Amino acid sequence: MKLAIITGASTGIGYAAAIQFIQKGFNVINVSRRQHDHQAVVNHCCDLSDKVALSSLAALLAQEVKHADEVTLVHNAGYLAGDSALAPNETELETMLAVNVWAPTLLNKALLKVMPKNSSVLYVGSTLSEKAVAGSYSYVLSKHAVTGMMKASCQDLFGLGIHTACICPGFTDTIMLRTHIPDDEVLQTIGANNGFSRLVEPNEIAQLIVWAHHNPAINGSVLHANLGQKEY
Repeated sequence: MKLAIITGASTGIGYAAAIQFIQKGFNVINVSRRQHDHQAVVNHCCDLSDKVALSSLAALLAQEVKHADEVTLVHNAGYLAGDSALAPNETELETMLAVNVWAPTLLNKALLKVMPKNSSVLYVGSTLSEKAVAGSYSYVLSKHAVTGMMKASCQDLFGLGIHTACICPGFTDTIMLRTHIPDDEVLQTIGANNGFSRLVEPNEIAQLIVWAHHNPAINGSVLHANLGQKEY
């Protein structure tokens, strides 16, 4: 059995990745607060910021992993809010660290030691995983941490036949982005700052996630998927 465990697969990039893994013959498990609507997806509803609930769920997922011949664990769920180093929002920072950092850590702790060879652990970072913009202090901090988690887990998994990568999307046309930036004109301006003058589509990132799972040669790599951004 081939198994894909995807956090935050109810919408956006995770939703598209779930569909594409199903098309590749994978059993797919969605871990998020909301359900994926495809009948083939197994939904485990969980608030990823709740460490107790997530730890209990992780133990159940570990039993599923033990029956699989090939696993991809995709840390896709993310939380986005804006603040500044001059006025950090402590509540938002705690939530972002819980969802973007602690949740992957807890799932890794439970699952990596029982994952078979030819598996992968893939992190969905951001274009802000290796740079920064003003007004996104907590988000930038947490997404830089995601890159660090990927690199650290790569080193710790040597010899186990499990590879890692961090996929860093540019500004992608998702509900999360449109909730954060509801102004269409602003989104068009943002899209104009890459080589194709548009937002990235979730399916494009999903294709890269599926490809990354099947290509262990990229172990430890940060893969930017942003249509080519202008450098300033």
